[in-house]
Amino acid sequence: MSIGKKNNAPTSSKKPQYSLNDDRRVKVLSPGAMVAKRFFRNRIAMVGLFVLIGMFLFSFVGGLISPYSEDQLFYRTDVLKKDYAGAELNEKFRYAAADGQQFPSDLQAQSYLPYTRSNSEFTYKGVTYTINFEGEDFYSVSNGDTIIGIGYKDIFSASEQESDLSFALRYAGLKAYSNHQAGTFTADGKEYTLAEDGVVTLDGKEFGYISRYVVRAIMGDVFLSREFKDKAIETMDAAMKDGNKTTATMNLSDADGTEHEYFFKYDATKKKWTIQQETESRVYDTYSAPSAEHWLGTDRYGMDMLTRLMYGGRVSLMIGFIVEIIATVIGVIFGGISGYFGGWIDNLIMRVVDIFYCVPSLPIVIIIGASMDATGVEPTIRMIFLMLILGLLGWPGIARLVRGQILSLREQEFMTATEACGISVRRRIFRHLIPNVIPQLIVSCTMGLGSTIITEATLSYLGLGVKFPFASWGNIINDVKDANVLKYYWFIWIPAGILLLLTVLAFNICGDGLRDAFDPKMKR
Repeated sequence: MSIGKKNNAPTSSKKPQYSLNDDRRVKVLSPGAMVAKRFFRNRIAMVGLFVLIGMFLFSFVGGLISPYSEDQLFYRTDVLKKDYAGAELNEKFRYAAADGQQFPSDLQAQSYLPYTRSNSEFTYKGVTYTINFEGEDFYSVSNGDTIIGIGYKDIFSASEQESDLSFALRYAGLKAYSNHQAGTFTADGKEYTLAEDGVVTLDGKEFGYISRYVVRAIMGDVFLSREFKDKAIETMDAAMKDGNKTTATMNLSDADGTEHEYFFKYDATKKKWTIQQETESRVYDTYSAPSAEHWLGTDRYGMDMLTRLMYGGRVSLMIGFIVEIIATVIGVIFGGISGYFGGWIDNLIMRVVDIFYCVPSLPIVIIIGASMDATGVEPTIRMIFLMLILGLLGWPGIARLVRGQILSLREQEFMTATEACGISVRRRIFRHLIPNVIPQLIVSCTMGLGSTIITEATLSYLGLGVKFPFASWGNIINDVKDANVLKYYWFIWIPAGILLLLTVLAFNICGDGLRDAFDPKMKR
């Protein structure tokens, strides 16, 4: 019986075995790969990274696939109560000048006092005028035998829009009505008939009517019929008799047979009635609730909120990155020069940095924003100015960071070697020193992005940043200034606030993760 021997020969499927001192056992990683590996092992930092990736996809890709544009308006048809007419019981004298005569307002005022005192004459500017008591609440003013004007409380209105009420007709009609003289009167060579209810007819056809009420349409091109005015007066009288009610309604059909409902509202202070009519109007689909068509509803302009949030994120992120790029470029240049050369150049640049630190950034930005509002700067130019201003005010911190790093790096051996090799100053700074500062710059800029986005959102919320039609998360939240929006329309401001919170928090988390990755010895 033979015993099988175990085959110890290496096979192709087994990994080669190396000795402990074999260099091939060591896997060498580049510094960048080591930083990336440490960063990816940080679970919290990875959460922040995924949130940022989601925000970028939402803002830049979402706007492309959205079926709506950034400033697309949506409308709906609503039945609204609109002011249609005004009405009041006339308790003040009104005046009219005779044909070819001057009866200015100052003379009208001068004639009123003698009338109330029952004086038949008064003198004004050296001219004596006569008061003629024509009837109840009706008088005329004459100079000699010539009548220059009349004062009245009853209103003579035409029954047809094209009818012309001459001064002679109004004078004769009001005189007959104020004296309760129903019957016929003559004016302009024509004979008119006055009924007891104030209706004036000509050749058996209604021509006009007289009433103490003033009922006028709000719009100048709307003519109110006597039927409408009589029904309105009847409604108002009934409301006042019924316990002084301040609201009332009436139904009336127009010439086409369409029935309309009118709503009356009384203003006790002005002693006037406002008559409203329900009409169908095409209005902005303002503050529409979330639906299948608009997942997050619409804003105050009737624009899709979800689309506005996508484009708003694009604007907020772009502003944040551009501002940080501007601040970083300026800060690296001045910080690099200051740290490398030292001496009076360092002192000069650092004093400039100190001056910028003393500048009240937020008040300056607010003042500039208010100035752009006053001068009507276009929204696009305004956004460019905003990025430039924030970038120019944000570079001193980066300059100090770069200067401090370069002061410690320039004394090391590799910089002595570059000087011995005759490398130019520019290449020493930007080819050998600045790259060694990049890790700290990345961490600083990542955390600064969150602060920049918050600053832009604050300015836009105050109405001093990004302006309509452009959207940003800040000016979207601006609607919360309205207490009704804050209370009832959560879908207007809560999503924008959540996106802003998540984005800034994600940038800060990523910044912390990068700091830990670049400095693995840091104890947290």
